[in-house]
Amino acid sequence: MEDEEETQVLQVLKALKQASQQLQTNPSEFDSSSSAIKALLEVDSEFGSDPNLSNLSHHISDLKTLISSLQKSKLKHGTIKSFLTRQVKTHKITRVAESIELEIQAWIDRESITNLTMQIRSLESSSSSYEEEVVEKLGLFHDRLSQGFNINLQDLLLKSNIFSELEFLLCNSNVSQIVREKAGYALKEVVLFNKDVFVGQVLMGEMIKALVSMGSLCSLEVLTSLIKAIRSPLVDVIESVHGVSKLITYLNSGDLAIRVMAMDCVLEIGYFGRKEAVEAMLNCGLIKKLVELQRSELGGDLIDLGKAHHNIEEQDVEKKRGYGEKRYLERHPFASCVARFAVQLEVGEGLRQREKRGFKQEILKNIREACDTDAEAATIVAEVLWGSSP
Repeated sequence: MEDEEETQVLQVLKALKQASQQLQTNPSEFDSSSSAIKALLEVDSEFGSDPNLSNLSHHISDLKTLISSLQKSKLKHGTIKSFLTRQVKTHKITRVAESIELEIQAWIDRESITNLTMQIRSLESSSSSYEEEVVEKLGLFHDRLSQGFNINLQDLLLKSNIFSELEFLLCNSNVSQIVREKAGYALKEVVLFNKDVFVGQVLMGEMIKALVSMGSLCSLEVLTSLIKAIRSPLVDVIESVHGVSKLITYLNSGDLAIRVMAMDCVLEIGYFGRKEAVEAMLNCGLIKKLVELQRSELGGDLIDLGKAHHNIEEQDVEKKRGYGEKRYLERHPFASCVARFAVQLEVGEGLRQREKRGFKQEILKNIREACDTDAEAATIVAEVLWGSSP
């Protein structure tokens, strides 16, 4: 099929999917004169030649029979038998409509992924004239994956080898950054769609190195999401490609959004990172950088929040204090960032207890070395000790 014909078919099938949903909602009182319902009942004649739609044609044939039978049963009134017959046929119509919806969605998914793969490959051998189309299709693909797991869709993802195609696009410096970023978002959704299936490709491929090197808000956001999903093994990969030091440099970015996202990424590494990753961060002067950020206008400290609530029950104090911290952090994203990092190490799952104790002492030492005054050092040290578990 040509692109225009494929687009028309997709539009028709989406309308048919909507009609099948209408039947499921109220199968006993559907509008047989509806153009969508009429189109649904005629779809087997329209697409019967497509082998991928053979099951759909069979389901629609069954639907026609059931609808005809239901309409005839409505002519008979007053008997229990006719009432029960209508109930049974209504239930069957709902089930068949569900099957039709699944078949239509599977066809839409198959065509969409095939088209996306072809467009990606076209970028490898032609000009950037296809980039706008690829960006649009990547957005639709991302939205489809975000709807949740579907076994048929998973089979399509594996058969199409879409992960490798998207990874190549992400790593291709010859295409625009917006295309690479959209590819990164799509890859993240592929991983989250079924982490157990795709995590191996993440850990063994070039995806993480490319995300670290890009250093955009999008790439850092994707990286942070992947750290949360894959945890310590993902941090190990970041450390192995020397990505830890690169991420810390983004804390110096002139773009505030990038600095904030880099901070989030650092905190996640602190929580999930093993000894080597934490050592790499500290050796890159992370604590000194965090002290500078905390000292800035967007910094500050959280240690005194909530102390004004003297005559309130303890539970209410905690609630108000938590709300106050959230509001304060929205305006001061680097407030108490040293203590927040230290707490991530303390409560995280990447380090042994002995390693946690050792790193805490090293952090306290680095704080004293990085602070300009004893008062500043005392405040930050107090926050670290106050925020950590006993």
